[in-house]
Amino acid sequence: MGRQKITGQNGELFSRIAPEAGLLLGAGRAILLQLAHPQIGRAIAEHSDFAANPLSRLIHTLGYIYALSNGTAQQQRKIIAHVDAAHRPIRATRDNRGPAYSALDPRLQLWVAATLYDSARVIAGQIMDENKADLEALYLQYARLGDALQMPSSYWPRDLNDFEQYFAQNQAALEVTNQTRALARELFEARHAPWWIRIGMPLMRDVTIAQLPASVREGFGYRLTGKAAKRNARVIAAAKAATRLLPRFIRHAPMRLILRRVDKMA
Repeated sequence: MGRQKITGQNGELFSRIAPEAGLLLGAGRAILLQLAHPQIGRAIAEHSDFAANPLSRLIHTLGYIYALSNGTAQQQRKIIAHVDAAHRPIRATRDNRGPAYSALDPRLQLWVAATLYDSARVIAGQIMDENKADLEALYLQYARLGDALQMPSSYWPRDLNDFEQYFAQNQAALEVTNQTRALARELFEARHAPWWIRIGMPLMRDVTIAQLPASVREGFGYRLTGKAAKRNARVIAAAKAATRLLPRFIRHAPMRLILRRVDKMA
């Protein structure tokens, strides 16, 4: 399963839903859930350019999702090879700076894939008209995000009920550090991003704050104010309308742009 393009009805569902631009509203949520994991947060802080270019992780993650859901066989091979090469040297032993970690640890790969699925379904549940059966079928396909990283297929919870238990248990074990709080601030400041991204980050910050689980939001030191809640509601309403009214060519434009970046990878 791991390195072949998805086919069949469920694969078509993944190919149809994953590229929806509205799901980008969950990107900040997924990244902060990853940062809140003690091992993943430390790995990102010590082995990435997150502080200098906090949007790079988002871009590479989107490239991974889009290539696996809608990319050509060549794009899939290219992004998987890129991620494999990037992950191979990312490891550290436990010391006074934090816990041991390895980017090749399937348990950590599982949590990353889980945050991507959970954030996608949270947003999809608010802006799309998919029924419960569709979302359950989509859940099974999101296992591919971990499987392509060599995570054993058996690691992905068997069904949504098992996933709910897994996610709740792991969410309870999350721990936000001063280091990862600083990374979250860097993400939303986006000082090195183009101006058209920077002007939208305050709004994205409010949406992320509103969409985060309360315990994680509080761990990062955020508070869901009335203003943030109202801005989130307006953004979700606008995204829901756009998802219904705009043609697919426009809604899937971010995917096409990101896949062009994948094509340019060495």
